[in-house]
Amino acid sequence: MPKMTFRQRDGSSREVDAPNGLSVLEIAHKYDIDIEGACEGSLACSTCHVIVDADWYAKLSSATEDEEDMLDLAFGLTETSRLGCQIVMSDALDGLVVTLPAGTRNLMG
Repeated sequence: MPKMTFRQRDGSSREVDAPNGLSVLEIAHKYDIDIEGACEGSLACSTCHVIVDADWYAKLSSATEDEEDMLDLAFGLTETSRLGCQIVMSDALDGLVVTLPAGTRNLMG
């Protein structure tokens, strides 16, 4: 089974099993990683914002225009920012590393 690593806000890293077909958001929730996902993956917020390690960023499919629009609302946006709900695990992403941003911005109120 593929694995992935979350770098958490406290500086610790946590490697977890990352089943194919699940999004990074779903995997985070499965292991109680602190990613909100206020819209439950419906691409209506930016609270599942993660920063993808540069080595992995190029291996991801390109962000859609809708994802780009939501990322514009994310706190602490970087060149390798993506929404966790839009990254779906596969064998090609075995070893993926993402960092949780320092904070999130929930505009869903």
